[in-house]
Amino acid sequence: MTPAQKQLVQTTWGQVVPIADAAAAMFYARLFLIDPSTRPLFRATDLAQQRKKLMHVIGMAVTGLDKLDALVPTVEDLGRRHAGYGVRDEHYDSVGAALLWTLEQGLGSAWNDETKAAWTEVYGLLSGVMRRAQREATAVAA
Repeated sequence: MTPAQKQLVQTTWGQVVPIADAAAAMFYARLFLIDPSTRPLFRATDLAQQRKKLMHVIGMAVTGLDKLDALVPTVEDLGRRHAGYGVRDEHYDSVGAALLWTLEQGLGSAWNDETKAAWTEVYGLLSGVMRRAQREATAVAA
């Protein structure tokens, strides 16, 4: 991730924050549409609270891009917790697709190839950390 990509992600995230709940609702609707296997993961979840958690975690990650060394342990912990929720590796691809689609919808004209590339890079980096931690947690539990 380049400094310009980091800055672009942080700037565009600032445009999403005012529409956070609507963006989170769009995200989950899209996720459940493109990957129905994710819906049961949330069957006992208060989706209004989950939307707030999602936006908080993304915001924390976006802010933490300035200090990746401090952010990585938090993201690893999140990945380990997802192991217990029944999340499968392929779900990360669905989440990434739903996230990028949501950002495209929410950012409108601010969404372009450069913005997409920056968000794709950041999501790939963070989901890679989560995936690795989740696989390690699953292996230890087995």
